[in-house]
Amino acid sequence: MRERNSAIAIHNPSSRWGRRITCLMGICLLISVAGCSGDRSILDPAGPAARDVRLIWWVMLSFATVVLLGVTAVWLYAFRPRSVERTAAQERRIARRWIIGGGLVLPVASITALLMFGVPAGQRMLPLPLSEPPEVIEVIGHQWWWEVRYPGAEGGEVVTANQLVMPAGEPVDFHVSGADVIHAFWVPRLGGKIDMLPGRVNKIRLEADEPAVFGAQCAELCGVGHAHMHLYVEAVPRDEFDAWLMARQETELSEAATQASTHDGAREAFMTHCASCHEVAGVSQGRVGPNLSDVGSRTMLGAGAMPMEEGAISQWLQNHQTLKPGNKMPAHDDIDTDTLDALGAWLETLSP
Repeated sequence: MRERNSAIAIHNPSSRWGRRITCLMGICLLISVAGCSGDRSILDPAGPAARDVRLIWWVMLSFATVVLLGVTAVWLYAFRPRSVERTAAQERRIARRWIIGGGLVLPVASITALLMFGVPAGQRMLPLPLSEPPEVIEVIGHQWWWEVRYPGAEGGEVVTANQLVMPAGEPVDFHVSGADVIHAFWVPRLGGKIDMLPGRVNKIRLEADEPAVFGAQCAELCGVGHAHMHLYVEAVPRDEFDAWLMARQETELSEAATQASTHDGAREAFMTHCASCHEVAGVSQGRVGPNLSDVGSRTMLGAGAMPMEEGAISQWLQNHQTLKPGNKMPAHDDIDTDTLDALGAWLETLSP
């Protein structure tokens, strides 16, 4: 009898499927966790808000795993061969237990636990009053690029595009909005994301523990170029941040844009073809496209479409619809290659 029971256990279909499912779940979990790394990983927090988000994530994952294992165990148990006789009253009583336990108690307990962790974490990201007002940075989402403004800069507002520099080691209030459609501002290693709505300013408080570079991404489907809407974020010490702002004051940029006579032809081409959309301090005041006043100092072009290097702007001007399909800059088929090269060379000099 003992040998027969052992044989039955070995060939039990539910036992085999149980082992397979358990192995598959373990493999999926390992793959999922292994893929959560890099400069956009919430599992590698670099600030207090991000640590709160990571804690909530682990709590939700752990609870979901326990529920999944429990449901799987019950499912496998239901397939076990057995002969049970119950009365109608017993069946109704068992059904009520499952309805109350699985349909009421479990959801209420889950939501309560989530709120206990989530509400305090969300409150810490609110721009609540502080003894010393934090730095304010305005971020405006466009299709498909980022406009970044520093309204509190001494000497006048500083405007840049597709790059965000912030002071490290102190809270920063981000005032975000959308210029055309709904976007979402998200720096995963610094904290939660927030919608950018046209006609409305949303606010979120984030902080970087120490100087570092972070990746950011629009987290709301906003059109054909959504996947190519990246933002370069760099946290620097306060003194470096102040120096960065000072170097980008309009008077400094105006001198940089007008001093070199070797680029007269390129500036004339810019005024003819580009000035109605793009602003260069001291040269033009276009507000449709990204501000190019300090474009030569940026680390990437086209909101992450390509890295900034020698000749990159010229390549972008000639191939921008290939590098970033759907962007709103018109094709430059009417401009010869030499003019585009000269225009790109001049724009690369626009660096504080």
